[in-house]
Amino acid sequence: MNNEVIVSCAVTGSGDTAGKHPDLPITPKQIADASIEAAKAGAAVAHIHVREPNGKPSRKLEYYKEVVDRIRSSETDVVINLSTGMGGDFEVGEGKDPLNPVGPNTDMIHALDRLEHVEELLPEICTLDCGSLNFGDTNMTFIHTPVQLRAAAKKMQELSIKPEMEAFEMGHLWFANQLYKEGLVDSPPLYQICLGIPWGSPATTSAMKVMADMVPKEGHWAGFGIGRNQMPMAAQAVILGGNVRVGLEDNLYLEKGVFASNAQLVEKGICIINDLGAKTLTPEEARIKLNLKKHY
Repeated sequence: MNNEVIVSCAVTGSGDTAGKHPDLPITPKQIADASIEAAKAGAAVAHIHVREPNGKPSRKLEYYKEVVDRIRSSETDVVINLSTGMGGDFEVGEGKDPLNPVGPNTDMIHALDRLEHVEELLPEICTLDCGSLNFGDTNMTFIHTPVQLRAAAKKMQELSIKPEMEAFEMGHLWFANQLYKEGLVDSPPLYQICLGIPWGSPATTSAMKVMADMVPKEGHWAGFGIGRNQMPMAAQAVILGGNVRVGLEDNLYLEKGVFASNAQLVEKGICIINDLGAKTLTPEEARIKLNLKKHY
């Protein structure tokens, strides 16, 4: 069991949730405010995506800059973790030639271009999705090849930014370990075990355990489940030795039929952690534990 838990809050994500929650953070101000509120509720880390005004996912530098500037100019300390997942979406075309034309939801850019906002804003952590994946029962896929991943990991290392290596299934964690083995990720390595996203690993005890067992002994990991599995997997992560992620990216409800805020989900997660006999770490304690570099 992990007795000193880092709580991350994923405040908005990039999923199709803007029309499903009346108060999902969408504007840069709303996302920054949600991050600050989550930190005040006890989260050590804010995991940040940005969105267009209509709620669609975005990767615009100007939005990320406003969010980060607002958080850094506030009086609330929180470790900033920026997503780099945008720009890897590929929708296979439905005609005889799946590449001509590709699906309209395709958004593919160079691996290093996905890091434009990270290079500009220098967060302590950024995500690194460690493999490709089918997303749901459509033609949508997320593409991240070994060549792209090595280039991205090297750039993050040069910037002294800790990659949070996202693993949606065992092969992703296997390759994350390979990046660490090759010296492209500094010690201690940091992993995120992502459960319940179709068609990655399911949100079950056995899936979390088999992936957690792959993490090197000097590594740190967090885990989460989506939807109704958010809090059960939070408890399971602590029991198995990991850290916790909650937030509206992964789950919209405080209980059945009751919409949550990010701060409420943090508070609920911390109650579970404390009831298990563990404590939560402050942002500064999390920086020390993870060996993070604070650039600002």
